[in-house]
Amino acid sequence: MASLIEQYLAFFDGSPFMYTLAAVALLVVLSAILNFIVKKILLRLVNRALRLTPAANIGDNLIEKVIARLANIVPALVFTRGVFWIPNLPEGLASFIRNVAASFIILTFAMAIGAALNVVQAIYNQRPVSLNRPIKGYIQLLKLGFYLIAAILIIATLIEKSPILLLSGLGAMAAVLMLVFQDTLLSLVASIQISANGMVRVGDWIEMPNQNADGEVIDIALHTVKIRNWDRTITTLPTRKLITDPFKNWRGMQESGGRRIKRSIYIDQTSIHFMTDEEMQSVHRIRLLQDYLAGKEKELDEWNRRLNDANNAYANHRRMTNIGTFRIYVEQYLKNHTSIVQDATVLVRQLDPGANGLPIEIYCFTNTTVWNDYEAIQSGIFDHLYSILPRFGLYAYQQPSGRDFQKIRVLENVTETVLKNDSIVLGKVPDKEENVG
Repeated sequence: MASLIEQYLAFFDGSPFMYTLAAVALLVVLSAILNFIVKKILLRLVNRALRLTPAANIGDNLIEKVIARLANIVPALVFTRGVFWIPNLPEGLASFIRNVAASFIILTFAMAIGAALNVVQAIYNQRPVSLNRPIKGYIQLLKLGFYLIAAILIIATLIEKSPILLLSGLGAMAAVLMLVFQDTLLSLVASIQISANGMVRVGDWIEMPNQNADGEVIDIALHTVKIRNWDRTITTLPTRKLITDPFKNWRGMQESGGRRIKRSIYIDQTSIHFMTDEEMQSVHRIRLLQDYLAGKEKELDEWNRRLNDANNAYANHRRMTNIGTFRIYVEQYLKNHTSIVQDATVLVRQLDPGANGLPIEIYCFTNTTVWNDYEAIQSGIFDHLYSILPRFGLYAYQQPSGRDFQKIRVLENVTETVLKNDSIVLGKVPDKEENVG
């Protein structure tokens, strides 16, 4: 063995460059062998061991990424230690290679820490509390801090200066750094406030009209918040916008289990009147109004009897109105509806009349927050109410359309023709202009 080494050294005595090149090749081969051993053998053993632990449920091979990044340190360590064993290598070049290898170790270690923080976030996201207290913004801030420290150490290693000198120089650049990282600092403060107060959580439905955002929050990061709108587009907002700009969070509605219906039917005011005997007989057959009508009629009869109006003046007597009876019917209909929450407010009221008629507002809550079911319940209620309006002698107000004006024109033509024929029968002489032709 000793003789082989002597022959090997004797072979390179006449060629120092080849000796150096061979030593470099040997160092590279040694690094490759160690890298293969670590990644292909040790890494597989670690992965198999991790499959037996709860960490195997994290997904995305996050732990494997941490180990793989740390494994890259081994070849760099070989170069930092073995570069000085290479014969005939200039000292300056050896120092440069060592510094580059050391910088690579620092960078790899920082990236491994970043991957480890991803593991921490993945483990935390498996807990139910993560929905209310996301930590993605804090994880990103820690990553940023580690990368900044790594950058300072890499620069200090390459220029062979103490990192304390670089840090002392950063004090004079504080104002510039504040300007450069102002978005990061504002977003950090906003993230802390959002997380501490529970203003927005992943899965919340928020509405921010000035940012054209109306949908579900799918991600809260340090700098941005992503919202998937109901049209499947993605709106990305700066995190600080959730502090500076107003928005509506529908979480309270979703957690309550019910969603509000607040909508009006506009009644044509010319159709409002006291109920006739025929209309009273018709509404008496409505089951939801039988108890109300019995009590109301008794109350009105007692009032009118105490009045003792000898002249029986129409204006002095109290009578039931179709609008009041319809309002009570709507209230009873909602109180007997299986999809309306009875423990919450159920209100039917008149609003101020206007040019579009008399608004009858329906205010109640459905027993579901599912959008499709909510709209189906609301539509079913108003389908029924609009259809039953004529039963009370009421009509919904609608501004006249072109079809309405066409009917009026046809009616005017018919009326004009009838009047003209009546004039001829009565012997009226037509105008001269009518006799022309």
